[in-house]
Amino acid sequence: MTEQIRALIKKLFDNHSLSMPEYEELVRTRDSESSALARELAVKVRRKKYGTDVFIRGLIEFSNHCKNDCYYCGIRKSNSQCTRYRLSAEEIISCVHEGYSLGFRTFVLQSGEDPFFTDDVLCPIISGIKNAHPDCAITLSLGERNLQSYRALFNAGADRYLLRHETASAEHYKKLHPATMSFSHRIECLHMLRETGYAVGVGFMVGSPFQTAAELARDLKFIETFQPEMCGIGPFIPHHNTPFAREESGSVELTCFLLSLVRLIKPNVLLPATTALGTLAPNGRELGILSGANVIMPNLSPVGVRKKYELYNGKICTNEESAQCRSCLDRRIDSIGYRTVVSRGDMA
Repeated sequence: MTEQIRALIKKLFDNHSLSMPEYEELVRTRDSESSALARELAVKVRRKKYGTDVFIRGLIEFSNHCKNDCYYCGIRKSNSQCTRYRLSAEEIISCVHEGYSLGFRTFVLQSGEDPFFTDDVLCPIISGIKNAHPDCAITLSLGERNLQSYRALFNAGADRYLLRHETASAEHYKKLHPATMSFSHRIECLHMLRETGYAVGVGFMVGSPFQTAAELARDLKFIETFQPEMCGIGPFIPHHNTPFAREESGSVELTCFLLSLVRLIKPNVLLPATTALGTLAPNGRELGILSGANVIMPNLSPVGVRKKYELYNGKICTNEESAQCRSCLDRRIDSIGYRTVVSRGDMA
């Protein structure tokens, strides 16, 4: 690590801002020393804001139907080998009740962009959860919808919305998605969510096909300017029934470095250590926490459908019952000096 790189990391620690060329230089020249310094400062910032608390979110993947054809995704509409499913309203709410009894106070309702789940279907589910558990937060991850829909879901009781931007480069976006999808519309949706009143989450894949250091620098600058409440970063992992089946997975080490930089950019961000990290490395989620992350999202979906929500190859925790999953994560987080906590886990 050169003195210039050391100075850039400390500048980010002090000012929470760098230029895009400076971000690119950090990414391009990353080594073990610069990663260690970024990690040390990110943990310092994270402990100041959140101590050793790690927030748990109960993830419920309620439909793998999707109208989109993203080139990297295992549930893309062109994957004829994907066994499709939808959970009923009763099944979704049952997952929430079970999660609540296990100590979860935030629930993430995630699906593909499934036209079946209109506002008329979703709003009673959301309001039913909120009426039963008013002390809980509801996060939605349902993709691109219109402003009227975002408002209806918010008014029904949803608190947060995660919509990964995937890449902050319009040209890179075109290489990852079909022509029916547009980068400008994705960004427009993020602004609609912010306007509606949600706590908004963005995010991107690390090591996705055609990605360069310059594009990762754009992602970091976008996060700096948009100031999301949440940011989901995970390594790209290919799926065997997509156009990117033969591409290499992203780097765990680079992902952890970028987690540290995001923590330095926005000290109070809610930052997950993702399942994809845990899929590529047995201790991946622990490494994420030790790099500045403060959220984990165990799966509360019925065991019978978990393998069907296969966004990428080798996804972990598809056979564990919810109680087993919670107990296992508690032990693992405790082993690295942190603790999972029972709370909504709002941004500090």
